[in-house]
Amino acid sequence: MRGHLSRNQGLYLVALGSNMRHPRHGLPRKVLRIALAAMEDAGIAVLAASPAIESLPLGPSLRRYANAAALVRTGMDPPALLAALQRIERAFGRKHRGMRWRARVLDLDIVLWSGGAWRSDRLTIPHPEFRNRAFVLTPANAVAPGWRDPATGRTIAQLSARLTRRRPAPR
Repeated sequence: MRGHLSRNQGLYLVALGSNMRHPRHGLPRKVLRIALAAMEDAGIAVLAASPAIESLPLGPSLRRYANAAALVRTGMDPPALLAALQRIERAFGRKHRGMRWRARVLDLDIVLWSGGAWRSDRLTIPHPEFRNRAFVLTPANAVAPGWRDPATGRTIAQLSARLTRRRPAPR
């Protein structure tokens, strides 16, 4: 992780996803690039961003996703960052949160925070499902391989390897 943090700044790992074309910004991979710029415009410093990968959808959506991860720095606490990310999602046309696994132009999720764990009625950090999702761990491994999960003590690289390693076929 780069840069010096003041007492009022924290690092976050943010997962980005898109599986719908935006009328002005275009295809999902470009939506992710524009979303990173929108984060910067909102006062969220993007320290590193992974390349976008393609993944299969969860649930009923039929469209493949473009996924990426960003290591960001901000003076915002977790609820303030969540609100800022949701404003960006709405600016990209997201109408409703809570509709799981639907096609969407932009999805921004806080995965990890340098302050450790956070839990409220609207936000849980670490993200409850990130350890089970290669489409989060693979991009996260590109920008923060040494970041430790506060719940397990494992690094992103270790979690990614555990999830993506080849296993022998059952006999």
